[in-house]
Amino acid sequence: MGYLVGQVAGFAGVTVRTLHHYDAIGLLVPSERSHAGHRRYSDADLERLQRILFYRELGFPLDEVAALLDDPDADPQEHLRRLHADLTARIEKLQKMAAAVEHAMEARRMGIDLTPEERFEVFGDRDPAQYEEETEQRWGHTEAYAESRRRAASYTKQDWQRIKAEMDDWQQRYAAVVAAGEPASGETAMDLAEEHRQHISRWYFEVPYEMHRCFADMYVSDERFTAYYDGLQPGFAAHLRQAILANAERRTAGV
Repeated sequence: MGYLVGQVAGFAGVTVRTLHHYDAIGLLVPSERSHAGHRRYSDADLERLQRILFYRELGFPLDEVAALLDDPDADPQEHLRRLHADLTARIEKLQKMAAAVEHAMEARRMGIDLTPEERFEVFGDRDPAQYEEETEQRWGHTEAYAESRRRAASYTKQDWQRIKAEMDDWQQRYAAVVAAGEPASGETAMDLAEEHRQHISRWYFEVPYEMHRCFADMYVSDERFTAYYDGLQPGFAAHLRQAILANAERRTAGV
């Protein structure tokens, strides 16, 4: 007797309206009709519907589905190859979009109110949110952390560009001091250590000398900081630690 349209819709997970549309355009015409004129679908019709839904799931438009099913000269393999290329390109684009959204979400958590494009333009691959979860766990309860978030939330793209430019310039100058073999306790190195402290205080949160000493120790105890600084100039991290400690000593002596 065949299957009624409602039954087929239930089997296939489509609407009755969709089946009526397929019938109207000749894509899936039921093989039988009841005495009352109701559509009746055969097993062969169900097989055709399964193929239709397969191609639709892959993204083929209905006219191409009809051509694949009815044209004896149609090449399903060629259609699939073309679709595979389209899907691969679409996946790559979506992955990039997802990454941009993820970066934007992390930036919001940090209070950095930039679009994904602006963040990539300013920071490049040096993602400021990379260690945000760890930072929040270690210092989220502190006033310094709260102050850093408050300030970051107010900065514009131009502010972040200036912050990055200042730090890039400082790093280049300090790397030159290390490369030249100048002592960490020398005036130039200590002045640069003080500039480093003031940069953080100006843009993020106030850094007393005791806190700066803690930063100095972290730069050599945490291999990630050591690897970053030593990547700029071998010996950079240890040299900077000594300069920070020397600067703090001269600034607080007698206090």
